[in-house]
Amino acid sequence: MTRALIIGGGIAGTITAIALHEAGHEPLLFEAYDRTAEGVGAFLTLAVNGLDALLPLGLKDVVKSTGFDSPRMSIALGDGTRLAEFPLGGTLPDGTVSQTVLRSDLYVALRDEAARRGIHAEYGKRLIGASQTSSQVRADFSDGSHAEGDLLIGADGLRSRVRTIIDPDAPSPRYVPLLNTGGFAEGLDLPDEPGMLNMVFGKRVFFCHVVSPDGRVWWFANPARKTEPTTSELATLAGEKLRAELLDLVARDRTPATEVIRATREIYPAWPTYDFPTVPVWHRGRMVIIGDAAHATSPAAGQGASMAIEDAVTLGKCLRDVAGVEPALAKYESLRRDRVEAVVAAGKRNGDQKVIGPVGRVVRDFFIKRAFAKPFDEDPNAFMWNHRVDWDEKVAV
Repeated sequence: MTRALIIGGGIAGTITAIALHEAGHEPLLFEAYDRTAEGVGAFLTLAVNGLDALLPLGLKDVVKSTGFDSPRMSIALGDGTRLAEFPLGGTLPDGTVSQTVLRSDLYVALRDEAARRGIHAEYGKRLIGASQTSSQVRADFSDGSHAEGDLLIGADGLRSRVRTIIDPDAPSPRYVPLLNTGGFAEGLDLPDEPGMLNMVFGKRVFFCHVVSPDGRVWWFANPARKTEPTTSELATLAGEKLRAELLDLVARDRTPATEVIRATREIYPAWPTYDFPTVPVWHRGRMVIIGDAAHATSPAAGQGASMAIEDAVTLGKCLRDVAGVEPALAKYESLRRDRVEAVVAAGKRNGDQKVIGPVGRVVRDFFIKRAFAKPFDEDPNAFMWNHRVDWDEKVAV
């Protein structure tokens, strides 16, 4: 049995812990914050490839209980032209489709399930350093404590400490010139099918809304920002100032965006978008990174959580089937790197269409109209959600 120290108790870390537990190992979760992430975060859509990977871990129904079906999406322009409507990622054999969930609800469900299975978690454990020998790893925390194990897994996100411990020359995240914000509008009666993601390439901002089964409207927007905002600049872009900017950006669009923004009690403070085109070093000795720590992707890919799930299941399989920690980590990287870098590239391409000036918008809209004038022979994004990780298939050595 391998004792795995998992740094980061969010979605990626918790699913990794469950996968390792199912593979017969002993996972220990360490979260930097002294409280859980309950009530923190916006929403996400979990694609079918991620949901399918959860099935053998007994987690798919846990996840589905937190959200609602999102089987379809529509694409429109700011002038009101509706270009296309198509399935969002297909359907699994049992009828499961993509799910839209609150990040915090998903986290709580996974956290509680991990605890039910007897997985140990500690909070207020901020990693400051780690070291290793040929047979063990040691994690040192800011409170003066430490932990020892056979393996250290960095599931600690975009600003991963484990990534820089493994490789002090690791690249910094790349700024994608978009901000993210959103919220939940109440009291509206929009003529939309519940669960349908309505995406609009507006004249000045990309906007998406979806009506939940309870009638609330969940939405997000991606205001463009050419230069990376500072922390102080983001702090000032909040509350009613952010609402006013968003209302100005959507004012010329023939969409429900204006009434949705006005009907939102609290708008999420804006945060910047980042990705990693590539992270050269994923593992060293008995240390490895997964999820956003290794391959953060733009939300435009719609695959961040699903990539983390695929990572967790694949790592669990490798540690189950490959003799020795270091060979297992090398095998894990070989199975994952090409795929995740292709997804990151696709997310960047999708996001680039949102960062367009007035002249570029005219050209973009022309080509988008032409692209949707006839059905796709093959959806260029299909490779993302058609991928499957088979838990029962033995990893070839």
